[in-house]
Amino acid sequence: MATYLELKAQAEKLMQQAEEARRQEIAEVVTDIRAKMDQYGLSIDDIQGGRRGGRKGGPAVVRYRGPNGEPWSGAGRQPGWLKEALAAGAKKEDFLV
Repeated sequence: MATYLELKAQAEKLMQQAEEARRQEIAEVVTDIRAKMDQYGLSIDDIQGGRRGGRKGGPAVVRYRGPNGEPWSGAGRQPGWLKEALAAGAKKEDFLV
């Protein structure tokens, strides 16, 4: 039976081999991607879907205001003030701007 130190050395050797295989496979994939980009005349913007520049359209429009003037656009999770108000019997429409 192998000792702990022998097994540890084997594991480290395998990890080095795995990392080398990973680097080699990544290099092959990058080469393939570049070749296909050249073949089809694609750019990085084409690959990224033209999403550069962040969010479009500016800030969200406020559709609801809480009892203390808290804004909410109506998108995403309901804010705490609205959940509390709804639990107390209010309607969402009561807070429309």
